[in-house]
Parts: sequence; structure tokens; C-alpha cells
Amino acid sequence: MNVRTDTTKNRHDETDVGFSPTTNETTRGGSYFVAGAVYLAALVLPLSFTGGAVATSAIARDIGGSPAALGWITNAFMLSFGSLLMTAGMLADTYGRKRVFTFGVALFVLVSFGLCAISDLVWLDVLRAVQGVGAAAAMAGGAAALAQEFEGKERAHAFSLLGTTFGVGLAFGPVVAGMLANHYGWRAIFLSSAFIGTVALVTGIPRMRESRDPNATGLDWMGGITFTGMLALLTWAIMQAPQSGWSNPAVIGLMAGAAVLLAFFIALELRTDRPMLDLSLFRYPRFVGVQILPIATCYCFVVLLVLLPMQFIGIDGYGEIKAGLMMVALSAPLLVVPSLATLLSRWLPAALLCSVGLLIAAAGLMLLSNVVSQHDLRAVVASMFLIGLGTGLPWGLMDGLSISVVPTERAGMATGIFSTTRVAGEGLGIAIVGAVLATLIQHHLAGASGGMPHVATAAPALAVGDMAKALDLLPRTSPTTLMIAYMEAFRTLLHVLAAITIAAAIAVALLKPSHASKHS
Repeated sequence: MNVRTDTTKNRHDETDVGFSPTTNETTRGGSYFVAGAVYLAALVLPLSFTGGAVATSAIARDIGGSPAALGWITNAFMLSFGSLLMTAGMLADTYGRKRVFTFGVALFVLVSFGLCAISDLVWLDVLRAVQGVGAAAAMAGGAAALAQEFEGKERAHAFSLLGTTFGVGLAFGPVVAGMLANHYGWRAIFLSSAFIGTVALVTGIPRMRESRDPNATGLDWMGGITFTGMLALLTWAIMQAPQSGWSNPAVIGLMAGAAVLLAFFIALELRTDRPMLDLSLFRYPRFVGVQILPIATCYCFVVLLVLLPMQFIGIDGYGEIKAGLMMVALSAPLLVVPSLATLLSRWLPAALLCSVGLLIAAAGLMLLSNVVSQHDLRAVVASMFLIGLGTGLPWGLMDGLSISVVPTERAGMATGIFSTTRVAGEGLGIAIVGAVLATLIQHHLAGASGGMPHVATAAPALAVGDMAKALDLLPRTSPTTLMIAYMEAFRTLLHVLAAITIAAAIAVALLKPSHASKHS
């Protein structure tokens, strides 16, 4: 989840107090403190994302809850984070980057403390959504503040370290979350996020200079409301469908509502002088090709950050620490491969590197589908490493491509659209994949359970790793039968994910996003 916000267009904005980004030795130390605060704030985002997945099984054992409510532990955070990222960027430009960053981190910290004391799953989901609001504000304000503190090569290096921070969080977040959950309980995961956020507030805010966009003309409130509402209704429908049925009137109504809001959003953005999302950029085929990349990495990599911990802990019965250590194989390549991809792009076309990476990830998905049910840990870890290795190639090139495939004057908006596509797409992708897995499990259980009732409820529970609840709902079904149904469904899902990844690799190769200056 290497997120970058709309900072390119703001590189020459003036600060409120009238001085531009400084480079003298007196202020350089303050800039480094600001950068450190932004990196700390960024570090808690992957920890909150992967930590929620690692904690799901423990939360289910502790306070219970329906499968849909358990699914919202991750989806609520991703939905609010992704859908509000561009709105937060507009707020930062209008009211001040420091002000929005401070508000975001403070809100994130307060909510994280609240999550430590919660004992009701519905309220936990609500607080996770509010936590995503804080994350969006912190990321938008922090990235814009980082851009004003450095110039030239130092700015590029600062943003490179920002990406590395996300890589570290993704690589070691599951391990840290697993250790905390195993030794101190799942609430310790959120407590650690609150602690890191507090350090970011104390160290960075006093030294951060306020700035805003002098050309800001206001906020596209209706665009933000309709976009967020559309994603919320669509995600709700997708998560409800496995239990209620895809033809259920409520599910159909939610999807229809999402379609109406989408149409309304598009109409608004086309008629607004300064839209939240400039749809005219989609006239560039290479820009469309770049948007495929975060969608592809979502389905070959990000969804596994949620599904695999729940499977390892809830289905396979591994402890949180062991599950976290296994997850390192998936995400550790992102510490090295993105930098290697950037280096290779000097000699090889970016589109070729991205396509090859996606094909490698697809091969890893197919290998994982063949070994995941055999409990061969070495083979499972090797296939996960292959997926991470392939994902690292497009992961290291996507951010640069998002602004290189459009005219320079459109680079800021292009980055904002890319960030929104990435994070909102990940939240929606997690919901879709979870629903597909539950539907596949239900299909396998329908035959194995001999027509027992509650299969439609047991399947979503099994999909989020709640084996105990599935057994309660299907008392005449053995754990072995449930595990076989899950593994068969998961194998099929991995085949679907591999097919999506291969299709994306072909599409990227045809649209050929590159670092060339020409635009289609």
C-alpha cells in the first residue's frame, strides 16, 4: 500500500509565513524530524492493515460476531481510507497540510486507544472506519508536507524512503502483530499503533511548517460524498451476498444504489470546474494501463495479506507468531525488488518489467494452489516468495509511471487518481475476493453436508477463518470436511486470481505504459 498523494502540483506553493522549502543547516534538522514523523505515521498504516487481518481470528474467539462483521474489521478501514484520500488532499491544499496531518494522526491515535477498550464488534468496525479517516488525513497531509521540506534529489530520496517505510510495514507487520497478539492479546496491536502515532505527533508537529495551495478554489463536497457512498454501498452488497444470496432484493438494491451514485458522481465531475477526480485523464491509454497495475497487484498480492493469515491461524491452526513469520516470505521481497525494478528500467521498458513481474506472480499463485492443501511449509513459503518477487517489479514502477504517462501539468491530479485507485481498489478487492471465497466454500459444503441448514451462514464464517462457528452451525460435519471444503474453494480462488493477473499482464503489455515523454 505504497500511497502517494497529490503533491507534484504543489511543489512551488508558498507557506503561510512566506518562506519556501529551506535547505540551510539550521532548518535541515527540523526537516529530518518532519520526515521522520511522516515515516512513522506511514509505518502504522500497513501495521493497521495487516494487523487487523492477523487479529481477526483472535477477535472472533474473544467477542464473537457474524462473518460479515468480522470482514468489516479490515474492509471498514480500507474503505474509508481509500475513498477519502483525495478529499483529504483537497482539504490539505485548502486549509493547510500541517493542520490536516495533525488532525489525521491525532484522530488515528485516539481511535487506536479506543479500539483497545472496545468489546462490541459493531463498534469495533465503526472505529476501524473512523481510523481509516484519520489515516487518509495523515497520509495526504504528511506527503504534501514532506514535499515542501525537500527539493530536487532530496525530495526524490525522501519519497523513496516513504515507499521503503511501507515495504518494511508490509514485511514485518504480520510478525509484529502476531507476536503482540500471541503474548498480549489482539488489543496490543492497536495499542502499538497508538504509541507510534503519538511519537509522530510529538516529534514532527512542532517542527512542521504550515502551507496551503494559494490557488485552491474550494472543495468538491458532492464529489467526495457520492464517491464514498458508492464504494460503501458496493462493498456492503458484495459482503452481504454470500450469506443472503446474489439475487436477494437487499443485495440488488445496494448494487443499484451504488450504480446510481456512480453515475451521479461521473456527471458531477464532468461539470465541475475543479473536480476531485479529473476524468479527462482517462483519455490517455497509457494512463489507463497504469491504473491496471494497482488492480493487478491487489489481486495477486494484497488480498493474500488478508486471506493467508486467517487461513494459517483459523483453518490450519498455526499460532499467530508462526503465521506472521510465514507471511514474511510473501512481503519481504518488496524491501528489495522495487529498487531493483527501478534500476532495470534504465535499460528495459517499464511495461515489459511490469508484465514479466505479473506473470511471475501468476506462476506463484498456481504453485500455491498446488501445495497449500498439502501442509508442505517449504513449498508454501517458496510459492509465497515467488508471488512477492513478481509483485515487486510493478510495485517499484507504478508510482513513477502514474505521473510519467500524462503531460507534466496534469501530474498532480494523475498521482491523486492513482492513489485513490490503489487504496480504494484494494478495499473493494478484499471484499470481492472474500465474497467469492465464501461462495465457493458454500458450493463445496452444499454437497458435503448432505443438505444441512445453515450452510449459507457457515461458509462466510469459514472464509474468515472462524472454524469454531462453522462447526457450531454444522454440528454433524467434521472439521476435516470443513477443511477440505475450504481448501478446494481456496484452490479455485487462486486459479481465478492467477487468471486475473495474467490478463492484467497482457493488458499492460498492450497499453505499454513507459517513462517516455510522448503521450497517446
